[in-house]
Amino acid sequence: MIKTTKLASKLSLIVIFFAFTFGIQNCVQKKKEVPKESEKEVVTDSEEPEYFLLRPELEKAFGYSHAVKIGNTIKISGAVSMDNEGNPAAIGDLGQQMKNCYADLEKILNHFDCTFDDVIVENIFTTNMPLFLENAAYRTEIYTKNFPTGSWLGVKELALPELLIEIELEVHKSE
Repeated sequence: MIKTTKLASKLSLIVIFFAFTFGIQNCVQKKKEVPKESEKEVVTDSEEPEYFLLRPELEKAFGYSHAVKIGNTIKISGAVSMDNEGNPAAIGDLGQQMKNCYADLEKILNHFDCTFDDVIVENIFTTNMPLFLENAAYRTEIYTKNFPTGSWLGVKELALPELLIEIELEVHKSE
């Protein structure tokens, strides 16, 4: 009789152990299945892309849009130093080419009711990195609050041989 009681006690403990273990695993699995609010991706079918052309005839000839806005995100193609006819401007003057790029980028930002404070990514391509580094401090006049993320890349050439710099942006427009 004592052997039966000991056996029953051991079996009860084993049953309780397995029930407890599976119960915890079940809770953990259920907890994992519930998506966190921050992990949910909100996509609205009504978000149609809005295209913007700064110089429509040139951009159509070259085959690109200068900016596309979807939801709160705006992608801006690389700005270069050129006039409205597509001729390179400020040839040989990287500092002035940089200023011309930012002037065009500001026009695009204004179209979307944004400022440089809304820029989250800035990528700069230059054919002369040492010369760019000499002029990079100008960016403190553009970004007065925070600098965006981004990359500075030295490249062999840009679309036209006279171009020394190209700047592209990604913007997040707060509601």
